[in-house]
Amino acid sequence: MLKRIFPFMLLFITFVFVLTACGSADDQSDAQETAGESKEASESYTIDHAMGTTTLNETPKRVVVLTNHGTEALLSMGITPVGAVKSWTGDPWYDHISAQMDGVEVVGTESDINLEAIAALQPDLIIGNKMRQEEHYEALSAIAPTVFEETLRGDWKVNFKLIAEAVNKQEKGQEVLDEYNNRVEALKEDLGDKLDTKVSMVRFMPEDVRVYHKDSFSGIILDEIGLARPAPQDVDDFAAKGVTKERIEEMDGDVIFYFTYEKEGDGQEAADKWINDPLWNKLDAVQAGNAYEVSDTIWNTAGGVMAANLMLDDLREKLVEK
Repeated sequence: MLKRIFPFMLLFITFVFVLTACGSADDQSDAQETAGESKEASESYTIDHAMGTTTLNETPKRVVVLTNHGTEALLSMGITPVGAVKSWTGDPWYDHISAQMDGVEVVGTESDINLEAIAALQPDLIIGNKMRQEEHYEALSAIAPTVFEETLRGDWKVNFKLIAEAVNKQEKGQEVLDEYNNRVEALKEDLGDKLDTKVSMVRFMPEDVRVYHKDSFSGIILDEIGLARPAPQDVDDFAAKGVTKERIEEMDGDVIFYFTYEKEGDGQEAADKWINDPLWNKLDAVQAGNAYEVSDTIWNTAGGVMAANLMLDDLREKLVEK
């Protein structure tokens, strides 16, 4: 009897041993994987930025961001900040980001940050901008490691890459930029001969009227695509400010995209004075039915990667699909 049972017992013991060994190997693999992730998260790194260098001991989990474009950069990489400055328009966020900002605390505005509110959030990283908040850099650095961008002008991708580096998400950040760049190339290809279209950009504000040039947020995007600009706008600076109706011809092009900075109704009132004027209605683009009102938030004010993608949507709709 024992002779017959023994082979089965031996087989059973062998089977249990194999299962145990496999389980141990899996556990060891899981442990190594977890250890690798923990090591990556806990490795310190140093960021060179506008105010010097800042070292972070690990990847930050509680980020406060002090620019509107910075908020978009974080959201595009799957990071929800614990605190952010209020959008220039909106209550308190731009429409195109509000769905992703649930639970985010307002910490003032770009030009008037609330240090107490920032400190109360106990951030482990603060991201700001030298042009906006230089005077507060020391106070912010006393709260948490702080990284500052140099400027608000020029290529928005420069600030985006710094933010991706600051939050230790360079790979994800590059994926976001690659997706955007691919959309630019696709639009360029679909436009074909229409790249010769001279695109004009006009902004109406209560206190000012501007014609936007190449070194603006939207101007850089048009240049990336390869769209032409009217001669008065084909210059490497930000904008012509204080444009009067005596200079209205500077606004003309094959296509005009115009946008209005609106706070309390006064922006639209200023815009109406122009677009109802006989001089405006004599412009070639207007007479051809090629003057389009677009969002000031998307084409100018927000200045981030999400707005850039939405601007590409507008251009495709008006220049390709129409």
